[in-house]
Amino acid sequence: MRRASSLLLAAAIAASGPAHAACTGTLYLTLDTSNMSQAENIARILARQDVKATFFVANERTVRGDYSLDPSWGPYWRARAAEGHAFGTHTWDHGYFRGDLPDGKVRYVRGGRARELDPQGVCEELRRVETRFRELTGRGLDPIWRAPGGRTTPNALAAARSCGYRHVHWSPAGFLGDELPSDKYPNEVLLARALQNLRDGDIMVMHLGIQSRKDPLAPILDPLLAGLKQRGFCFATLAEAKS
Repeated sequence: MRRASSLLLAAAIAASGPAHAACTGTLYLTLDTSNMSQAENIARILARQDVKATFFVANERTVRGDYSLDPSWGPYWRARAAEGHAFGTHTWDHGYFRGDLPDGKVRYVRGGRARELDPQGVCEELRRVETRFRELTGRGLDPIWRAPGGRTTPNALAAARSCGYRHVHWSPAGFLGDELPSDKYPNEVLLARALQNLRDGDIMVMHLGIQSRKDPLAPILDPLLAGLKQRGFCFATLAEAKS
């Protein structure tokens, strides 16, 4: 634990070190909405580190008691849009695609309630986020989406493609672990793992707040980004990435 803690300190100190003249690789940081408890903290870290991320947005209930695409979150999303981040749809209801059905339909489950969505219904789930995001920020989404939990089906992927959205998962090494219990996976361990394992082209994923984790992972984002810069990595959004 002492060695892992020293990594936190070393990476934080590195933030004030000289920038690399050239990148030895590119990484992509993605952020899914969830309960938004760490949203402001993460925004401050991104600004301090001058890193642009890709946000996947769903209309999820937040720690404020409202929803992440309510007008009350408009100032937050407008600020992120002004900073030059990228944005994709994460479905409106944050339901899970649980299997394909005949005629291109898909089983879509949220809170134990299942619905059958045809291709048009899938597109409506994706586009509804874009419509609201444009109302809040004045800009649309980038043509990308992420299924909640990363769980897709052939019919869901085909439907999304038909309405212009490309699905983006994350890399195995890019799973930063904020959905894992903090007693078994403390922040220092997850930080050390990410610094060691991430490679050029990897897509990282974390959330803007996870209720199930006792110790939020967001505080390690600052030393993580700093440490990855020291390894020579640069950062880009998925809007900039090749298909």
